[in-house]
Amino acid sequence: MPQTHEIVATEYYRTFAKFHPVLATIQPGDSVVTKTLDSGGQDLHDEHLHEPGNPLTGPFYIEGAEPGDSISVRLDKVRLNRNWGYTSVRLGLVSLTPDHVANVFSNDYKMDLVRKDRSDMLPWDIDLGRNVVSPRHPESPSQVREFPAQPMLGCIGVAPEGEFTPTSGPSGPYGGNIDYNMIREGAVVHLPVCQPGAFLYVGDGHALQGDGEPLGNGIETSMDVEFSVTLNKGKTIAGPRVETDEFIISVGSQPEFASSLNRGLQLATTDMVQWLAADHGFEDWAAHTLVGMVGQYDVVTVAGSMALRVPREHLGGQG
Repeated sequence: MPQTHEIVATEYYRTFAKFHPVLATIQPGDSVVTKTLDSGGQDLHDEHLHEPGNPLTGPFYIEGAEPGDSISVRLDKVRLNRNWGYTSVRLGLVSLTPDHVANVFSNDYKMDLVRKDRSDMLPWDIDLGRNVVSPRHPESPSQVREFPAQPMLGCIGVAPEGEFTPTSGPSGPYGGNIDYNMIREGAVVHLPVCQPGAFLYVGDGHALQGDGEPLGNGIETSMDVEFSVTLNKGKTIAGPRVETDEFIISVGSQPEFASSLNRGLQLATTDMVQWLAADHGFEDWAAHTLVGMVGQYDVVTVAGSMALRVPREHLGGQG
């Protein structure tokens, strides 16, 4: 019978690696109830448990997973568990035209609002009862806006092929720091298995984040997370895929600045037409025209990844 593993890490890691001590070994079908730190290493009690830089919860060893398989991670809960978070103060300059960058406002905002000796961070209040977020200590109170929270996980991935041990900063075909705001409660994330046991990691919760993560972060905060894992024997996939109630989604996952967004678009589109043909019964020409008519592209990260969504209603009852 499937089991539920309730476990909170005491050690966290900043690499998607196969050599870290296993946090829990789980059977396919099991559920995990756990917690993640914010990107700065703080937990729900505001204790600093790790250095900044997207500390990861895991690894989780999936029994029976082998290279050439894939896993499906169903995010049953992605819940806010504290009343504050933080972001940068201004957009990443890569998001702006060079002529505007020359006149952009200073990143030096207010000292010590979030971290001691840091003046470039803006704290946010998270109203857990109303599920809304709003900036704290604004420069101009009349400019304050309140937004509905949409909790998501920035990091989800497995140990990649070979001896490669990427940090929790970039993303790639193994997943990683994808920072896609559709990876939220109720979504299923499909990942390739590159090492025996997969070595699954999660982390980097955001209370809210716009498309592309143009600030360089979302509202960084800690999370309560519950997920279950399905093992797909012999089903090889090239990179991350996401499913929601409304869409199937291919993610052209690549590190920021490694290549153009056009490359991310090509990766996502290629994977989608292959997915439609292999799993949903589409002939090649039908897959191409479906993407051409109803496909929806998302900028996942500025100067990085792209995603392609196809609405389920157009899958012709194939699922």
